[in-house]
Amino acid sequence: MVTIVVGGHFGDEGKGKVISYLALKDKPDIIARAGVGPNAGHTVFKGGRKYGLRMIPCGFINEDSRLLIGAGVLVDPERFLKEVEITGTGDRIAIDERCAIIEKRHKEEDATNEFLKKRVGTTGSGCGPANAERAHRTIRLAREIPQLREYLTDVPLEVNSAIDEGKDVLIEASQGFWLSLFYGTYPYVTSKDTSAGMAAVDIGVGPTRIDDVVVIYKSYTTRVGEGPLNTLITEENIRKYPLWQEILSEAKKKGFTGRGVNDILAHYLGERGTVTQRQRRIGSFDFELARYSAMVNGATQMGITCLDKIFPECYRVRDYDDLSERAKEYIGEIERKVGVNATLISTGPEPEDMIDLRQ
Repeated sequence: MVTIVVGGHFGDEGKGKVISYLALKDKPDIIARAGVGPNAGHTVFKGGRKYGLRMIPCGFINEDSRLLIGAGVLVDPERFLKEVEITGTGDRIAIDERCAIIEKRHKEEDATNEFLKKRVGTTGSGCGPANAERAHRTIRLAREIPQLREYLTDVPLEVNSAIDEGKDVLIEASQGFWLSLFYGTYPYVTSKDTSAGMAAVDIGVGPTRIDDVVVIYKSYTTRVGEGPLNTLITEENIRKYPLWQEILSEAKKKGFTGRGVNDILAHYLGERGTVTQRQRRIGSFDFELARYSAMVNGATQMGITCLDKIFPECYRVRDYDDLSERAKEYIGEIERKVGVNATLISTGPEPEDMIDLRQ
């Protein structure tokens, strides 16, 4: 069984939480990291400890899984080695020898490029300049870096051999579909495609070998940095959203303040980027974008996260029957409008805070 987990909005959908649950529940033999590189951060909880990961697969919390980073992923050696030490995964993680390397000069260019920094809102991790250099065929690869030598492998060979042996593989993508260089809100996008198809390419798995594509959506829409957010909650339109009026009222009761409605909501919901710590903008669930991303990604099922943030009565609920009626109606509306069944519903920060409706 090969499963890809991918984001359906603008990133920050909670993929790390879902992946950590699947890692513990399904116990995959291999967990492989796809995506752009260390510009995307995933927050994972293990044993009450919070991990902000940018290189290591989120599924590292399953201590029996082999961890791999595919050839399509950019590697920052310093960041990689630091996370290996933090997670204690040095004896079971490997990177493809063909991974392109982010160097100091890439990060410097990323941080000083005015267009990328001010307009696009780059994370400054060097991914854009590194991908541009890879396209020019002048970048260094992992096999050329001495300190990475002990971690090198042929990821496609490992993964496909495992599939041939009937083993389970979980592929984790990074960022969100609408940040795709091809399909996203250009130019406010990342430096490569972010779809499930690209995740398979990153790892070296052919399309006929994929069994499931799980597209993850937050129960509302958020976006960090610049770029359009069609469902942004503002002073002018919040009257159209009774649920958001209720959430705003609760935020004010608890003493949350800000420069405007969206600022208050972001503070109340704890919405800050994992990598940049920039405040995210808050929007209502964007059904149109969700349906389109489900189509292009070929979603076979859907995950919904942060349900407890907008329906506090659902905090840490692990049985669908125990959800409030209004939460069930909300999930049903998403399913109808997106056209995909919601099989994984997250109700809290820990991996176990999950309603699993898979057959």
